[in-house]
Order: sequence, then structure tokens, then C-alpha cells
Amino acid sequence: MSLRLTALGLDVGGANLKAAAALVEGGELKAVKVRSRYFPIWKAGKEKLGSELKSLVAEVCPRGFDVAALAMTAELSDVYWCKSEGVKHIIASARQAIGEFLVANVHGSFYTPEEAEEKPLEVAAANWPASAWLVGRKLPNALLIDVGSTTTDIIPVEGGKAATLGKTDPERLAAGELVFTGALRTSVGAVAKWVPVKGRMTRTSPEYFAITADVHLILGHITPSQYTCDTPDGRGKTRREALARLSRVPCADPETLEEWEIAELARFIYEKQLQQITEAIIQVSSRSRKLASRSTPAVTCGVGRRFLAEPAARRAGYQEVIPLERLYGMHAAEATPAYALALMAATIAQRPEHT
Repeated sequence: MSLRLTALGLDVGGANLKAAAALVEGGELKAVKVRSRYFPIWKAGKEKLGSELKSLVAEVCPRGFDVAALAMTAELSDVYWCKSEGVKHIIASARQAIGEFLVANVHGSFYTPEEAEEKPLEVAAANWPASAWLVGRKLPNALLIDVGSTTTDIIPVEGGKAATLGKTDPERLAAGELVFTGALRTSVGAVAKWVPVKGRMTRTSPEYFAITADVHLILGHITPSQYTCDTPDGRGKTRREALARLSRVPCADPETLEEWEIAELARFIYEKQLQQITEAIIQVSSRSRKLASRSTPAVTCGVGRRFLAEPAARRAGYQEVIPLERLYGMHAAEATPAYALALMAATIAQRPEHT
């Protein structure tokens, strides 16, 4: 009789919670369900994390699950004094929500919750090894580029697993493997210090006037329904409102700049964001002859995979660019760590010592 089980993967971010439920029978994936929920922990309140996770899991696994794995990045939120406090609180919240689970670590394996509490910095920001593992199942050698709402991960995959220089966020930032630029939540002032206004290069204001979601909405890269985070001014998510927000970045407004002029700002900022990601890809590729030869494919995922990851990879010289949905389907491309965690948990549960 073949083993049939439901595996749950949870990716606990500081702005988004993602869950994936994988139904596996006889070692084959039969069905998968993915859900994502906007949950800005610094605004919603960390005390609500447990109940939010419980609600999300009930939505994705209404009949329960057999095994679960969790990864986190929310520990970096300044709602916590330090990362170790965040790790311990997230684990406690997950216990409240789902009971037993495994915790992903930066080594590409898992700890028990008790082990994770003893080694908090080894489970902090440890969702990326699962994504690398997922790609490695189909492509032993590749460069994974995951452009999410907030950050971009650039992960070399060698021999089917992550081959990064860094493990922690600071190490990965230094190595070019983590770039704090994303498709939605990044402040425009962090992307461009200067923008062209009426033919002159003009300094931008560092105020929180507009975000990259406004840029990509204006340029048609995303729809209003894909603008899943809060707007900086609390107003709506129409193109007109996005144009007004972006006009304030050089301290203008929608009366002093025409629509086409604001659209030019958006184009310039988009180019700057592509440049940030392209430079990091080249930095990562420079460490290996194989990557430098561009003989391995680039694999793209995340909300910005089509309009940021793919063009940046091509600018960096990668000829073969494979969207992750071509390998695993749309669910995997949009919630990669959660999807990967569910499959990893199912794989562990099917080992002889666990059956």
C-alpha cells in the first residue's frame, strides 16, 4: 500500500505569510495548494502572528496535515529587539498554530524547534536553501534569481544544492547573493538618488512618497490586484494614484508634472532597479568559471520574475532563462520557498525511518 500524506510548508516573512500544502502519494505529487497573505508584522502586531498562521493553515489544509516545515525571514523585523528574540517568538507562534513542525536552517536541512531555539542565527532568514533544493531536483547546476516583493535572492545551485558564499543576511549582502530591492515594497528613494525632471538630473527626496509597486503599476508590469502591499499614502491602487505618488519623489506633484513626465520617471527608476539586480548577478557569476561562462541556465521566480529577474539575467549575459513555472507550475513560481518546504517535508516523511 503506497504512503499517502499531506505536507505543509510555511514561509513566515515580515510582510507576507505563505503556505503550501502538497498531497503526495507513493512518492508522487498529486496536488498542491498555495495561499499567500499580506501580514506586515510591525503594523499588525507580533502578538497576532499565531492566530494568523492558524487561519492561513486552516485555509490551505482544511483536513489537516501529516508533516510540516517552516522557514522564516520575519525575525529581521524591528518589531523584535534582535533576531534571536524574533526566532523564538516565531517558533512559539507556530507551535500555537500548528503544533509539531521542522525548522529550516541555512545549511539546507532542518532542526527541531528546540534545536532552532538554541541556534537562532542558523534558522534566521533561511528560506532560500529550500528554493535552491527545489531547482536542484530538476537542474543540478543553475543560477536561481528570486525577485520577491521586498528582496532579490541570487543563488548559485551546484550539484543540486545551494552553493552560496554567504549563509546569513549580512554575508549574503556582501556576496551579492541578497539585494534589498523588490517588485513592490522598495522605497523609490532606495533605487534612485537622481531622476530626470524636465531635462535635468534632480535629486530625489528620501521621504516615503512612492514604492516600486507604483513604478511597476505605471509601466503596466503589475495590475492593481497584484499591488498586494499598503500604499505609502494610504490611497488607492489605480494608475492615476500611483502617478501622483511618484510625482512627489522629486518634490513635485501631479499638477506640476504631466502624466508623460511622471511616466519617464518610472522608466528611469525601472532601469536603475534592473541595474541593481544585474550588477549583483554579475558579482555572483564572477566567482566561478562555470557561472562566468554562462553555460548554466538562469531560473527565475517570484512576483518580479518576468519584468525584473528575466531581463536582468539577460543583461548579465545568460542566454537560457527558465521561469520556474516551466519546471513546477505557477504555484511554485509565486511561493517558491513554501512550495519547496512542503516537498522537502514530504520527502523526509517518506524515508524508511519515518514510515
